[in-house]
Amino acid sequence: MTVWDRPEPPTRPVPLDRERIVAAAIALADEGGLEAVSLRKVAARLDAGPMRLYGYISTKEELFDLMVDEVHAEILPEEQPGDWREVLRIRAHRTRQATLRHEWLADLLGGRPTLGPNALAVTEDTLATLDGLADLDTVMRAVETVSAYITGAIRREIANLRAERATGLSKRDWQRAYGPHVSRMLATGRFPALAKAVHDGTEVDAETSFATGLDWVLDAVAAKLARPPA
Repeated sequence: MTVWDRPEPPTRPVPLDRERIVAAAIALADEGGLEAVSLRKVAARLDAGPMRLYGYISTKEELFDLMVDEVHAEILPEEQPGDWREVLRIRAHRTRQATLRHEWLADLLGGRPTLGPNALAVTEDTLATLDGLADLDTVMRAVETVSAYITGAIRREIANLRAERATGLSKRDWQRAYGPHVSRMLATGRFPALAKAVHDGTEVDAETSFATGLDWVLDAVAAKLARPPA
């Protein structure tokens, strides 16, 4: 029986339910990452005994599942456009925005599908908007491709934000600190393509990079959807 199917015990003596437990866990994770979340710490925040939480949640992994599903409620917009590209674009940007609010989500994206009601609603909405545009296998590969891009791009952005905090160096400060080393390496002539990218490339912010890459992925998906079946 999954955590979503299992009934909740009585709330006495301290009012308690999974909604309050998950909200407390998300608050802890927002403050200190997933390592700050444990059933003991959640219980302390709710002023409840740790053993009481086991009536609602059996393991920390179940708690993480519930947390991820709760954040998925932030990803699905109330109104959806009719165009499939716009639906997937909105989903991608809302996923990024949700992860910037809850950085720990980056550590739990990908892998096996999440099976909570909000996550299933996001998946249903995604599949429904592509339904009938191509055969089912093509649609599934399209969804997987877009999801892989979203996950990878978001994880890279969050990793950079964490590196800034860990080192105390902004991106510009880091570039200045390592600039002399990079200049010496490029001066050897061994990395001409990299030298061209460093000297002539245009630097863009994370949001622009994410949006541009997403448009390219959607262009590729559109080409596959438009191709007649073999």
